[in-house]
Amino acid sequence: MSPASRYTYLGPEGTFTEAALRTLPETATRELVPMVSVPTALDAVRNEEAAAALVPIENSVEGGVTATLDELARGKPLMIYREVLLPIAFALLVRPGTTLDEVKTVTGHPVAQPQVRRWTAEHLPDALWESAASNADGARLVQEGRFDGAFAGEFAASTYGLEPLVTDIHDAENAVTRFVLVGRPARPAAPTGADKTSVVFWLREDHPGALLEVLQEYSSRGVNMMRIESRPTGEGIGRYCFSVDCEGHVQDRRVGDVLMGLKRACREVRFLGSYPRADEVAPSLRPGTTDGEFVAAADWLSRCLDGRA
Repeated sequence: MSPASRYTYLGPEGTFTEAALRTLPETATRELVPMVSVPTALDAVRNEEAAAALVPIENSVEGGVTATLDELARGKPLMIYREVLLPIAFALLVRPGTTLDEVKTVTGHPVAQPQVRRWTAEHLPDALWESAASNADGARLVQEGRFDGAFAGEFAASTYGLEPLVTDIHDAENAVTRFVLVGRPARPAAPTGADKTSVVFWLREDHPGALLEVLQEYSSRGVNMMRIESRPTGEGIGRYCFSVDCEGHVQDRRVGDVLMGLKRACREVRFLGSYPRADEVAPSLRPGTTDGEFVAAADWLSRCLDGRA
């Protein structure tokens, strides 16, 4: 298939990322290509070797996926087109015939470890953990005999000739990982009424209240922030950029007003897209923040300038 029909994802085969990607209807007609890391999956999109990439960005237990946050903030700009929410439960995958008392070494993605830490402490207190590039890669390492067990999705067992020794492992009930489908910048899809807008911004200067001043761009317009995370810029200790998701679409007057405020207040702003919320929850708007009220306010100002107020 041509690059226009190709989607990359954090591989290898059998990752939760692949499971999330396969929930998208259009993947039935796409070539799905596993990549060894988040950066390589996104670079394939930047280099026009793929139309889009699905990568994890946030986990309800561990928080943000730093590799994704950093890649979206650096390099050639990319844009988020949609998100996928996937419930997460792990299985302990082992080579056939392995018993629990024979599991002395385990592996999995670093984000997986906090989600199974208490279970591991209770059932495998002496097992040594070593991180893998992904949960499916951990399964591959077990297949090769380098570890006794891997925490991965149960669906990965057949791919690597393993057995799920224990299933439905999770320290936190209802754990969910959020994935984003990322492509090259283009016009955002039309608003659905239940949307999310993502940006990264860099403060112009460091002074008391600098971050508060920027956050007030959101609060003063009644725009709810759904996530904010700081990430080091690499420019020195204490130098950070901020990754933010908020309710609403860039075409909503209140959200567009926020972005213009950020552009005025910040050294740099990177627009990462407006896209449908996976949970389809519409925002609850405060009085004075609807598009109609923004239009009415602009009309009133125009009348003031014309001496008609």
